[in-house]
Amino acid sequence: MKISIIGTGYVGLVTGVVLAGKGHEVICVDVDKEKIDRINQAVPPIHEDGLPEMLKAVVNNKKLRATTDLKEAIQNSEICFICVGTPSKPDGSIDLTQLENAVKQVGTALKEKKGFLSIVVKSTVVPGTTENVVLPAIIHASGKKAPEHFSLCYNPEFLREGKAMQDTLKPDKLVIGHTDTICSNNLKQVVTPICPVIETNYKTAELIKYANNAFLATKISFANEIGNLCKQLGIDAYTVSRAIGFDPRIGNQFLGAGLGFGGSCLPKDTAALTSAYKKHGLEPKLLKAVTEINDNQTERFVHLAEKKVGHLSGKQIAVLGTAFKAGTDDTRESPSIKVIGLLLTKGAKVRVFDPKALENTKRELGNKVEYVNSIADCLKDADLCLICTDWPEFKFIDFAGMKNKVVIDGRHIVEKKDGITYEGLSW
Repeated sequence: MKISIIGTGYVGLVTGVVLAGKGHEVICVDVDKEKIDRINQAVPPIHEDGLPEMLKAVVNNKKLRATTDLKEAIQNSEICFICVGTPSKPDGSIDLTQLENAVKQVGTALKEKKGFLSIVVKSTVVPGTTENVVLPAIIHASGKKAPEHFSLCYNPEFLREGKAMQDTLKPDKLVIGHTDTICSNNLKQVVTPICPVIETNYKTAELIKYANNAFLATKISFANEIGNLCKQLGIDAYTVSRAIGFDPRIGNQFLGAGLGFGGSCLPKDTAALTSAYKKHGLEPKLLKAVTEINDNQTERFVHLAEKKVGHLSGKQIAVLGTAFKAGTDDTRESPSIKVIGLLLTKGAKVRVFDPKALENTKRELGNKVEYVNSIADCLKDADLCLICTDWPEFKFIDFAGMKNKVVIDGRHIVEKKDGITYEGLSW
């Protein structure tokens, strides 16, 4: 099938590459010319395990190409996936600017299209958006009707950054919100799911996405709440989490105490759901607690640093890891970036290393910190080392180059060694 993908971020590019790998003809669309050029050269603009190899394969066999020309892509598509960002506004609600622009352009291109088009929205949106914003905008811009000339469905993604290829190739579920079966049938034909398929209305599909992520965030904050008590009692939080994880009603994922969650999904989606509660006159007590606990973890981490080495002003601090988790170069809402911000306000001199996320870190922090290209360079003459991301290469570290061998681990990743002062955030 001929497919267009609007937006080449983590969701859009991975979706396009996986579908091209299934043999479909894919056109990726983005306004960023630099991104487009890199994709056409088979160079991924993001880090994801398995993406470089598959992107190279589908570009070389001409199953995938990229362009800035959305109109041309729509004219040559049978099905279009809209995968643009919906970032948070200051009040926590979502900003629909990118989605509204994309939908308007798709509608305008559809106006001149002779054939039928299935449109799949994958962008995360609050309940009511597909029905009340997207559908009317397409009708208005195209002058066409659904389902006579086009069909619209909402299909949220549930991929994990760092494992996006794996999750797209083998999803645990396929959720489709629709009012007719044309688009949903085409979507199933394209995806060829071997997982449970949940077909429902637009609003329910939209809320499933938020409920899914809010629950994951809740599990992490619960683990951190228990972890904070464990720290006071001298108990290893990970032993507790491992034990309760054997209960099938609980499960063992997302129970790792530490610096908390970050990234482009859990913080944003929890904030958006909180905003939706307030909009409808409800008090999101649990979600507010989830966010508060998460925000407090970075402050506790820095407080622990002060407790171990005294005042931080003038201290040389090595920060290992700036990505919000291992396996990705994404620093959006990264707890590490927040930790660094707190360190800088206290007058610390900060040196950072991350195996994949340094370029994105530079965009976030500019010249406020020193960037190095190895663990050894980061640790050289440091008064303190803070482990902020669970990269596997941080598990076995030689701390010999440090001035004072004090290590505070926020991710339960470092192997304890003789000769260093080691402290875990919740263990």
